[in-house]
Amino acid sequence: MILNRVTKPSWYIGGCVMAWGLTSLLTGKTHNYSGMLACRFMIGIPEAAFYPGTLFLLSRWYTKKELAFRSAILYTGLLISNGFGALIAAGILSNMDGVRGIRAWRWMFYIEGSITILVAFFSMWALPDYPNNTRWIIGDERRLAQARLAEDAGEADQDNENESPFKGLKLAIKDPLVLTLAVMNCAQLLGLSFVNFFPTLTSTLGFGFTSSLLLAAPPWVFASIVTCVNAWHADKTGERCFHISATWWAAIIGFIISLATNSVGGRKRAAAIGIVNGIGNTGTLMGSYVWKAQWGPLYHNSIIISLCSLCLASALAFGVRQHLIRQNKRLDENELQGVDEVRVREAAILEGISFEQAMKRRKGFRYLY
Repeated sequence: MILNRVTKPSWYIGGCVMAWGLTSLLTGKTHNYSGMLACRFMIGIPEAAFYPGTLFLLSRWYTKKELAFRSAILYTGLLISNGFGALIAAGILSNMDGVRGIRAWRWMFYIEGSITILVAFFSMWALPDYPNNTRWIIGDERRLAQARLAEDAGEADQDNENESPFKGLKLAIKDPLVLTLAVMNCAQLLGLSFVNFFPTLTSTLGFGFTSSLLLAAPPWVFASIVTCVNAWHADKTGERCFHISATWWAAIIGFIISLATNSVGGRKRAAAIGIVNGIGNTGTLMGSYVWKAQWGPLYHNSIIISLCSLCLASALAFGVRQHLIRQNKRLDENELQGVDEVRVREAAILEGISFEQAMKRRKGFRYLY
């Protein structure tokens, strides 16, 4: 919601990344539990702003049929970092313990935090702002960037002067779809929380510490490829529900196998993204308590909880799909109900067409499900 009012998202997001890297680096200086806990609390502040902030920025540049693939590319950064993070950790923990009198785990925070800060400096220069104020996009290119989104939504992609952020928050809170997506996100993060314990889980296969870290890397590379291909196809077809749920079903099958054998849109967008990510990330918090060491090495209780969570997420995804189908039918019956004419006029100006033509295009807007 703050980012929706910030004119320089490149500085805002870059600053969040820098704050995250600095806090991560300073974690290496902690000497007790309370210090580590304080660092983990502080690192959550910029981290909470980064991912929903980047999704919001992407939504200000790409149409709804382009957004899934671009968001997937962003998400593969997380997936690949998990893989390469394990490789870097293996190298640091195996070879740097005691270097300059510093423990290896401290070196890991120093090195990874420094890399993050360096990337943050670069991102402040490389990232765009919004289509209407990015410094290196001018003239017809700037107008085209704005017109594309206006044509996609049927209205200008900006708030009116009399619309406050809290109005968008109220709209988001009142929308059952937003809360459903939040619970769905929470369930899928809880169901997939095993990824945070991947090296620990691979060690139950009987491999050593370094080997377990190395074995944890290849699945992330494969996951990155699958994520991008799946998102590209989702954009290509315009379908959403089954592209989301199918990946959960693959995880559900994996959980069942593990149990069975022991062999080796719109005005409220900024608030909605924040709510979905905010509530959803409680799933990650709960996941910290799901994969308990005392439930290992088989982790049957953990797997059952994760399995049920993904089944819930899948059921909610179908519910969202049916809701959007009904919404599209309502649009078929009454196209112009609740249309903001100010936004439509702004879209007409951006696209260089008449108000009547813009209203006609507005009739073509439909949700993707």
